[in-house]
Amino acid sequence: MIKIDGSVVIQIVNFVFLIWILNIVLFKPIRRVLHQRKEKIAGLEKNIATCIRDVNEKDDSISSELRSAKQKGVKELENLLQSADEEEKKLIKSINEKAVVEMDAIRVKIANDAENVRKTLQKEIDTFASEIGRKILGRAV
Repeated sequence: MIKIDGSVVIQIVNFVFLIWILNIVLFKPIRRVLHQRKEKIAGLEKNIATCIRDVNEKDDSISSELRSAKQKGVKELENLLQSADEEEKKLIKSINEKAVVEMDAIRVKIANDAENVRKTLQKEIDTFASEIGRKILGRAV
């Protein structure tokens, strides 16, 4: 059996004293380091969350600016295409008007040339007729 005498009390006091020493020398510094580490990790997590929020805000800002710039570019492209269409229509109209004027001038020239040729041939028709008759008949007409 277990005998309870003065040595048990000394052992209990010794045990409590060693626990107290271990607490001061070992457990408190470890707890303090763990607490500091926990605070540091919490601070870093907070910093990470702030950085992520800032990045998301900047990403949203860049996206909206990009969207705005794209819309502005599309509008500018539409304006340029519209002005190009108008310029093209003006050029085509101008070219068509010039072509009509040139065609009229060419028609007048052709009509004048045809009239001159007809008058020239009309003058020479009697000569050609007598020449053809002489060649066909083989004698002078």
